Amino acid sequence: MLPARIAEPVRRALDEHGLGRRIEQVVEVGGGCINHAARLVTETGMSLFLKWNDAAPAGMFDAEADGLRALAKPDAVRVPTPLAWSGAPGDPQSAPHQKRGEPTGASWLLMEHVPAGRPSQDSEERLGVGLSRIHVVGADASAGEFGWRRDNWIGSLPQANPPTVSWADFWLGHRLEPQLELARARGHLSDGALDRVIDLTGDALADVVQPELVHGDLWGGNRFASADGDPVLIDPAVYLGHGEVDLAMSELFGGFGASFYHAYRDAHGLSDAYEAYRRDLYQLYYLLVHVNLFGASYEAGSLRAARRVVATLSG
Repeated sequence: MLPARIAEPVRRALDEHGLGRRIEQVVEVGGGCINHAARLVTETGMSLFLKWNDAAPAGMFDAEADGLRALAKPDAVRVPTPLAWSGAPGDPQSAPHQKRGEPTGASWLLMEHVPAGRPSQDSEERLGVGLSRIHVVGADASAGEFGWRRDNWIGSLPQANPPTVSWADFWLGHRLEPQLELARARGHLSDGALDRVIDLTGDALADVVQPELVHGDLWGGNRFASADGDPVLIDPAVYLGHGEVDLAMSELFGGFGASFYHAYRDAHGLSDAYEAYRRDLYQLYYLLVHVNLFGASYEAGSLRAARRVVATLSG
């Protein structure tokens, strides 16, 4: 059974989309560390995916729906279609008076259910080519600025995306520095290597001038193969940035095959700087995020990445 606090608005959304009002089956889905999730089967036989969070900040699921639509627009990789969510325009459960980041209570997102299956022989290659198309095609309307039309979240942490002309300024001011400041406010990462990275980043990223649409949180848990073997992307934290960010995140915890990287490089290319220091510089953001979400166990990895960046750029 769905929690009573979300059951009625979800049924209303089903009815409005012509998917039936009665929910015949609710199957809980595990694996998430932030949200609850379940597969729903309605009286029409339609299978849908629902996620909810009693403490979600205002706008979190609206931002996720926006990110899913953005990734789907290039028609390069399969992405579940968002159908309805709390706080959507016209939703009586929305709370427009709330400030961004305040909990709304009983927030939810209803979307297409894409059954998982086994990867096909070319799933990894297709994902690499598809990601390259997302990076290039998805940024066509960027007007030369990095950022996004709205702020969003990385995990449960806010992620600011103001339009910014310089990629170096964006990565420093809206990625590295906010996470480092938060980590230090919590007593982590006083080592001077992190300050040295901040000093070096401006010049290290000065040559990146073309914004690209990035998934923003491309670890192995945010991709899977459909029942047809198609690659599928979920849980985005999108913005217009540098495509190599997605590659760096994908390598941080593993889970992607060699053919994925070969296909991406063949379709898009990678800079020499990626291998030299940008992988570490971009992974550092995600390591800092993990320090702030999960604590001191990620400090050592953050320091190793920072020291490698400093050693390469100061050598």
